[in-house]
Amino acid sequence: MEKYRMICSMSRKGDCYDNAPMESFWGLLKTELVHRRRYDSHAQAICDITEYIEMFYNRQRRQAALGYLSPAAFVRKIQEEQLAKAA
Repeated sequence: MEKYRMICSMSRKGDCYDNAPMESFWGLLKTELVHRRRYDSHAQAICDITEYIEMFYNRQRRQAALGYLSPAAFVRKIQEEQLAKAA
């Protein structure tokens, strides 16, 4: 990491909560997509995973933590609320 001037994104010793959302995402990705398919090439896997993230996870998959909205719908709701406050 020093070679590339990168900073490790770990919290204090024994505090793993900063990584929990990403671990949850990777688990969902594997369960809902990767473990159900067999890829013939790296390019095919990249295409399929990109489509899962951009078309399904971000736009359609409802998240309990976001009030059962998709991430895209949650962002729209926040933006609409901010516009309403500004008006």
